[in-house]
Amino acid sequence: MAIVFDLPSTQIGFAAALQEMRDMYLQDALSAVVASMEIDRIDAELHACVDNRLLQILAAQGMRGEQLFAVPCILENDPRLLGYYRLLLGYSQKGFYTAATGAGMFKSLEERGALSRKQREALPALCAALNKSAAYMMEHLERRMISPAFFDQLTLLTLGPQLRGGANVQKGSSAISKVFDVVYQIVRASVTDSDSRRIVLKNNSGRTIYIQFAADPDIVIREEMAPDIYRNLVAIEVKGGQDYSNIHNRVGEAEKSHQKAKKAGYIECWTVVNVDRMDMAMAHRESPTTNKFYRISKLLDGTSGEYRDFSLQILSIAGI
Repeated sequence: MAIVFDLPSTQIGFAAALQEMRDMYLQDALSAVVASMEIDRIDAELHACVDNRLLQILAAQGMRGEQLFAVPCILENDPRLLGYYRLLLGYSQKGFYTAATGAGMFKSLEERGALSRKQREALPALCAALNKSAAYMMEHLERRMISPAFFDQLTLLTLGPQLRGGANVQKGSSAISKVFDVVYQIVRASVTDSDSRRIVLKNNSGRTIYIQFAADPDIVIREEMAPDIYRNLVAIEVKGGQDYSNIHNRVGEAEKSHQKAKKAGYIECWTVVNVDRMDMAMAHRESPTTNKFYRISKLLDGTSGEYRDFSLQILSIAGI
């Protein structure tokens, strides 16, 4: 019996991303910024906005206050360090930068290191809110947990899902691009214009067909009947994940997308998956709105039966 695992390419990517994050957001970055600043200024702001008792507890554990509590002068010096405090407190980007929290306006600090005049004026309020959460967390931690190493581990607990989510998005985008390229190769003889997100072609009736990326579903095919009037032909949902155990969830997500597509008038709904060992009967039960299921590996194999069917369907529906 052969035992074979995929090469750990994703983990290698995570390692590179983690090192970059350490240089930009984590304790290494915070230490570098603090080393370049006047400590008296940091201490003055800490004592102005943090209970002295909490600072004393940190000091007793060999830690400085800014390793848990945020102060405006540090975020002014390096706005990206907002990411450090967000990760330490366990907030995801999606949950942190929202209108509901009031922190949505600060997203550019972490993402681009940019700080506008309006954001600078609001830093005291932001730090006060962060420090309220930090004080609550500190009150509920055992004293032996209060250490630089343990805090670093807490940031990594939040960072892990963020990196995984980013990798999944990248994997999904790559899968969509592969399917889009397969479609282009099928119709290229009739293409009149194209770019990385859209293919334009003329069909045998002289009508314009648009094949393009969309938000939901992933790829759509539409026929222009008159200026700004379209007939929705095909909605293609691409699920790029390769984890077989999660195929039920992916097919369920495709079904939700296709239900919206049907309401929008799409005639055909296709689902393309990145899992070869799929029970087609199960897939049709869980996504009855899907007219056709295809596998990416088979579409990339120009000799497969699935590729031939996919190609004939595209040519027929496009009318070329």
